[in-house]
Amino acid sequence: MQRLTRPLRRHGLRIAVTLLPVLLALAHAAGVVRLPFLDRFDALIYDARLRATMPGTLDPRIVIVDIDDASLQEVGQWPWSRDRLARLTGELVDRQRASVLGFDVMFAEPDRHSGAASPRVPSAERSAAGPGDGAATGRLATAPDHDAAFARSLAGRNVVLGFYFTQSAQPRARGSLPPPVLPPAAFPSARRYATAWNSYGASIPALAAVAPAGFLNVLIDPDADGVVRSVPLIARYEPAEGADPASAGYYESLSLAVFRRATGASAPYPRLAEAPGAAGPVLEALVMGRADGPLAVPVDQQAAALVAFRGPGGVRGGSFRYIPAIDVLDGRLAPGELAGKIVLVGASAPGLQDLRATPVSATYPGVEVHANVISGLLDRRFLAVPDYAAGYDFTVILLLGGILAIGLSLLGPVRAALLALACMLVPVGTNHLLFQHHGLVMPQAACVLMVAAAFVLNMGWGYFVEARTRRGLARLFGTYVPPQLVSEMVLDPHRYTMRAESKELTVMFCDMRGFTRLSEQMAPAALQAFLNEVFSRLTDIINQHRGTVDKYMGDCVMAFWGAPVDTPEHASLAVRAAMEMSAAVDDINATHRLRGLPALSVGIGLNTGTMSVGDMGSTHRRSYTVIGDAVNLAARLEGLGEHYGIDIVASEATRHQCDAFLWQEVDRVRVKGKQQEVTIFTPCGLRASAPRQRLEELAQWQAVLDAYRARRWHATEALLDALRGGHEEKVLYRVYAQRLASIRLQPPDTDWDGAVQFERK
Repeated sequence: MQRLTRPLRRHGLRIAVTLLPVLLALAHAAGVVRLPFLDRFDALIYDARLRATMPGTLDPRIVIVDIDDASLQEVGQWPWSRDRLARLTGELVDRQRASVLGFDVMFAEPDRHSGAASPRVPSAERSAAGPGDGAATGRLATAPDHDAAFARSLAGRNVVLGFYFTQSAQPRARGSLPPPVLPPAAFPSARRYATAWNSYGASIPALAAVAPAGFLNVLIDPDADGVVRSVPLIARYEPAEGADPASAGYYESLSLAVFRRATGASAPYPRLAEAPGAAGPVLEALVMGRADGPLAVPVDQQAAALVAFRGPGGVRGGSFRYIPAIDVLDGRLAPGELAGKIVLVGASAPGLQDLRATPVSATYPGVEVHANVISGLLDRRFLAVPDYAAGYDFTVILLLGGILAIGLSLLGPVRAALLALACMLVPVGTNHLLFQHHGLVMPQAACVLMVAAAFVLNMGWGYFVEARTRRGLARLFGTYVPPQLVSEMVLDPHRYTMRAESKELTVMFCDMRGFTRLSEQMAPAALQAFLNEVFSRLTDIINQHRGTVDKYMGDCVMAFWGAPVDTPEHASLAVRAAMEMSAAVDDINATHRLRGLPALSVGIGLNTGTMSVGDMGSTHRRSYTVIGDAVNLAARLEGLGEHYGIDIVASEATRHQCDAFLWQEVDRVRVKGKQQEVTIFTPCGLRASAPRQRLEELAQWQAVLDAYRARRWHATEALLDALRGGHEEKVLYRVYAQRLASIRLQPPDTDWDGAVQFERK
């Protein structure tokens, strides 16, 4: 016993540190302290498990008639006239013999093409036609009543329409609600069950009178990420004071209404149960009577059911057959091809805004959410969070937390890692089996993160020595960043790692021009010494301005600002460094001239944007570097300066963060690998100390650009000639003069946007 208690006492503080995440996870599981990030992580785990266990097979019982882009192109914009919808209904019910037809569509307004709607619109027609012209009014008055035609197509047929509920400070009601499926007294009055609404938008009376309806709402209380994971099967409507009290009660969703009419199931009734600690009976399930026995659908306390998605969704998702609506309208299906099928009419066209974010796809057709609910009801395939889920989570965390606190403190590093791995895999595997074989959704985020946090804290307490960490940090970053930044980093070493992250940085590419000629005139040893001298000079400037040297590539140096130490003014520091580097090369050239060597110049490209920064490479060689589209753009910009006769080319993103500098806009370009145009600039010194002549030159140049982009060629030439008179040496102005000469010979196309395409890197 003493052999065990003695090491426990010796490691008491280490055990206590390990128990910190255990206690926090227990508080979360018990509901004492809810941690939103754990709920979010649980949702992500649920999404991953759902995607991993989806059947991925076609359900032939349900067909979606899709209002897709092709149908909209042939028929016209939505909403379509009701006579077309009447024809669509007749085709699906009579000729195709669908068992049930559900519309995931709203009919809250009269048909705008209908003669019955003419009293609402003649004023607009008269305004368009002119005073005294009654032709428009006459045409509408004699037009057929499409709403009535649509109503006749619905009457006596197994069709379900859609409507929606909303919550408003000023209750509103449009159209006519169907009768509630359950009266208010169906649930105990002591507490509310299901989501309560006070407003709605339903079908116009002519349609509501001949067909039942179900609500289309899918999100009852959206998660923080807005992903549709559950849908309400019933919802409570509470009419405003003065409204018809008979409309109060519980209404069914479109998917439930279609399912009941397809199977003959009875109206749902609640199954309540007593739960320890609850204020009253809790809602366990909605039960429906069927010929093959009662069907109990597990729901949460808002009467919402988790959607058991079958596949990734959409036309190519493979879960349900999609048929373009135009194919049905044109009679392209063989008679009876949809006999006995449940048919849902909905939209996948992006313009109709019925695409939802779901666990299986970021753009999921809303109509297919209803199809998945119906499919799950038909198969009795349900997902549910049992009422004992919190207790299960608490027990697992308590048990594993105790094992980890003692085991990690007493075992060596390898065995401790294996123990932590086992403590993580056991609950993960158990939860997966419960999910896959029994449809039980058990929480596990708190347990997984508790195991990870306990392991990290325990190992850190045992082996972490601050001085060692500081020395390691200095060794790690010392070859990348200036010494003064390393000194800042070691003051708080926990903040800095080599792990890749996405940050807004400014990146620079600096290339030596004329290096080839220089290398031809110098011996290899002299050339090496010269390169070392130049790179040392440029690197000193980068370091002085808090930059991080990424790498040297032949005669090019790459650097970035803003990492690993956060530097809000990274763009300004990079521009200052670029200008000083250009000046430093001029000093080097002065020495070269005395030695009879050719002049050297630099081309510098700067860009600011979001990029990934961190330790990257292979198992054999790695480096702290940046990657991303913003980095590629900077590399492309570096090569453009020679064309315009300038040393520094900066993107618009960099220029916008450096208002202290005076800038000259150079051009709009499209670089290799990018279709989007980029406006490029070159810095002209500090704005505060800019001479008047320089300001006047830039104002004249901006007038040239404005005239050029407005396609006022003669004005552009006149302005450019006046500007070139005092600046004949400027390559930039000569480039535009040559461009104007080419335009005189061959004017640009009408879609010309002023951007120049560069195909070389």
